[in-house]
Amino acid sequence: MQTYKEHIIYKIKENKDLTFLLVIGGLYSLGLFLSNTFVNIYLWKQSGDYETIALYNLGIYIFQPITFVIAGKMAKKVDRIIVLRLGVTFLSLFFLSVLFIGDSAASFHIFLGGLLGIGFGFYWLAFNLLTFEITEPDTRDVFNGFLGVLQSFGGMIGPLIAGIIIANMDQNFGYKTIFTVSFLMFIGAVICSFFLSKRKAEGAYHFRRILHERKHNKNWKKILYAHVFQGFREGIFLFVIAIWVFIATGSELALGMFNLFLSGLSFIFYFLATKFIKPNLRKKAILVGALILYLSVYIIIFNVSYTILIVYAVVIGIAYPIINVPYASLTYDVIGKAWRARDLRIEYIVVRELYVNAGRVASITIFLLAVTFFAPEIVIPILLVTFGAGHIFIYFFIKDIYLVTNDNDEVMKKEELPDEKNR
Repeated sequence: MQTYKEHIIYKIKENKDLTFLLVIGGLYSLGLFLSNTFVNIYLWKQSGDYETIALYNLGIYIFQPITFVIAGKMAKKVDRIIVLRLGVTFLSLFFLSVLFIGDSAASFHIFLGGLLGIGFGFYWLAFNLLTFEITEPDTRDVFNGFLGVLQSFGGMIGPLIAGIIIANMDQNFGYKTIFTVSFLMFIGAVICSFFLSKRKAEGAYHFRRILHERKHNKNWKKILYAHVFQGFREGIFLFVIAIWVFIATGSELALGMFNLFLSGLSFIFYFLATKFIKPNLRKKAILVGALILYLSVYIIIFNVSYTILIVYAVVIGIAYPIINVPYASLTYDVIGKAWRARDLRIEYIVVRELYVNAGRVASITIFLLAVTFFAPEIVIPILLVTFGAGHIFIYFFIKDIYLVTNDNDEVMKKEELPDEKNR
């Protein structure tokens, strides 16, 4: 009888495209984690205000969904591998721009955010689409778990190496070094993309039709609303926490250590989540992870110190894998069983990204208004408590999703969707 480890290795090795997609995802994660966290700090050190950082991130999340729509249409006309390469190319241009602009980067924060958002849009449209096509329901948890492990590994060593480099070099030269290495990582991802099988979709682009599909498909509507609340938390937490770590320590190396604890725990728990969270346990796992994630907010809102922030990193490092592995798999399964999913999978992925980015834009916009009219030290903890509940709302939307499946361990759906009865 195959051991679990042997089963995992077999699943990966039997699919060449899946292996190369994991390598691309790993290079992307390492390149991004090496530098992207420190872009926020780079801009903060130049500007010293939350508005600049928030506008930079707002630029990302405005241009990302716009690019998703454009990339989706392109993917219906050309090989989606080309779309993936476009994404990596724009990400490379982002880091080159930061290198050339240098000490004036804070003055170009919206431009830089927009450039990064365009790169994210092309990259993630193609990557999500390839994930949907290359994996099957029985390999999705395996793929998402391994991808999570690679992302955690990148998040573990990337910021730590970057922090060490910046701490031991002249800071401007240190930043230029890590931005250059990230650029080279993305070039490596482009090279790996040439080993993927060509994949071209045909037919018209029915973006508006799938946008309105939520009126017919209850599962689709629920998963979309869940993604809005996912975006509420993601919008502000990444940059606020990174800045708090830097303010508390004044050290990029300390920020690297924070990410080491965060991603180190995630690295372990992605393995465990992949092994133990089976389809019939997905919803319970999402609830447990969401509760842990929300309670973690109360660790940091009353007293911010480096020790407290490390404890927070450990807790969310445990919580995110428990949520992300089953949540990603459930999302792809909902799309996979939706109306004309085989023909319109691009449109489904584009619409999903519109909803998650709508949540991110909303939370950053509220953040900008709040820090404009109120003292940041007073209003930011309130915002963290409010938007930190986003993943709990995810559970309330996904708990009533029921899918037809051949897996006897899966909870069968209670009734057919009205839309599907007539098809």
